Amino acid sequence: MGLWDKIKGEFIDIVEWLDPTNDTMVHRFERYNNEIKNGAQLIVRESQVAVFVDQGQIADVLQPGRHELNTSNLPILSTIKGWKYGFESPFKCEIYFVNTKNFTDQKWGTRNPIILNDDRFGMLEIRSFGTYAIRVKDAGLFIREIVGTDGSFTTDEVTEQLRSIVVTRFTDAIAESKIPVELMAGNQNELSDLALEQIKPEFLAYGLELTKFLIENVSMPEEIKKEIFELSRLGKINLDQLAKIKAAKAIEKAAENPSGMAGAGVGMGMGYVMANQMGQLFNQQGNTGSPPPLPNSSFFIGVNGKQEGPFDLNALQQMITNGAWNGDTMVWTQGMAAWTKASEVEALKPLLGSVPPPLPSL
Repeated sequence: MGLWDKIKGEFIDIVEWLDPTNDTMVHRFERYNNEIKNGAQLIVRESQVAVFVDQGQIADVLQPGRHELNTSNLPILSTIKGWKYGFESPFKCEIYFVNTKNFTDQKWGTRNPIILNDDRFGMLEIRSFGTYAIRVKDAGLFIREIVGTDGSFTTDEVTEQLRSIVVTRFTDAIAESKIPVELMAGNQNELSDLALEQIKPEFLAYGLELTKFLIENVSMPEEIKKEIFELSRLGKINLDQLAKIKAAKAIEKAAENPSGMAGAGVGMGMGYVMANQMGQLFNQQGNTGSPPPLPNSSFFIGVNGKQEGPFDLNALQQMITNGAWNGDTMVWTQGMAAWTKASEVEALKPLLGSVPPPLPSL
C-alpha cells in the first residue's frame, strides 16, 4: 500500500447521522479537520436533508437517499473545490443534517394579559395558552436565518425566538375574529384556524412551516366571568322556584339549630318577598306586548241621543241593574278614539256579565 492510499484510508468515507434525541433540529457532522474523502458515501435518511457549507457558503442540499460525494453528484461543490480539473484529494466542508420531521407539542402562552375593548364589558384582560407543531421546510434558509454556526440546534432554542411572533399574531387573530368574549372558550377551533393563517407567513420567512396551531384555554378575570354567568341566567331563571328552594334549604338548616329558627324565619321571609317582587318586575318587563288593564275610570254614556256622566264603575254597576244602560249603549272615556258599544269595552264586560238575561215570555 502506497503512502497516499494509507492517508486516504484515514479519512471518513461514510457520512450519516442517527438522531438519538426527540428535539434536535440541526446537527453538524463532526470529524477531524472537517476533511471528507472524495468518493465517500453520504446516507441521508427519511425526514432528513444534508446541507453542505463551504467557507460560510451553502453549496448543496441533498435529499433522503444514498449519495456518492464526487464531481458528478456535487456539481456546485465541485466548481468551488476545483474538481473539474481532476482534483482527487480529500476536501474540507461542513455538513449539517437538518431534521425535517414534525416537532409537535411546542408550548406557547401569553406571559402578559391581552387587553381587549368589549362593547358590553369595557376594557378587560384575557390570557391564553396552547401548543403548535412545526417542521423545517427550507433547510438552507433555516440555517442562514436561525441556526448560524450552531453545531447542535434544538427546539428549545427556536421556540424561544418564535414565542413573540406567536403571541403577537394570536392577538391580531382575536381582534379580527369579532367573537364575543363570552363565546371565545366555545370557539377555540375557529380561533385556532384564524391564528394559524396569521402566523404561517411569519414562520415561512425563517424556513419553517407551521403545520398545526391549537388553543387549549382562554381565560379572563373572575369578576368578568361572574358578570357573564349572571347575565346568561337572567333570561332563564325562575325566581319563584329559586325562592322556594332557598326557603326549603333554610328550613332544613334551621332545623339543625333550633335556637336559630326565629332568625332563619325572618331571613327566609325577606328573601321570599324580595324574590317575589323581582319576579313580578321581570314578568312586567316580559309582557310589554299586551296593555295593562284599564283603571277604575269614569265613563260617559249615550242615553236617547244625549251624553250623560261621567259615571265611575260603581255607579255604572248600580245603573245597569236598573236598566239605565246595556251592552248596546255607546260609551266613551279618556283615551278612547271614538264612542264604542259598551259590550266591546274590556273594563265594562264584567259589569255586563253580572246582569241576568230577561225572563222568557210565558
